[in-house]
Amino acid sequence: MDPDLFMVIGVSIAILTIPSLLSAFIEGRTPRAGAILILISGTLIVLAIKEHPQGYAVGEIPQSFYRVFARYLH
Repeated sequence: MDPDLFMVIGVSIAILTIPSLLSAFIEGRTPRAGAILILISGTLIVLAIKEHPQGYAVGEIPQSFYRVFARYLH
């Protein structure tokens, strides 16, 4: 698959994990769902970095979002 797609999905899942973790910590629960989502997003991000020939710089991440959205919208 496309490393840009892995990066976009991984970063999106990582962002969506934050509310789950905060909710679990505030309520005193074990953050099981948040931990699983962090593992999934971390795996996807590492896979994307490994598959991309030069790796990713922080400034390239918005460009990868643009490339993925442009590819699937057109």
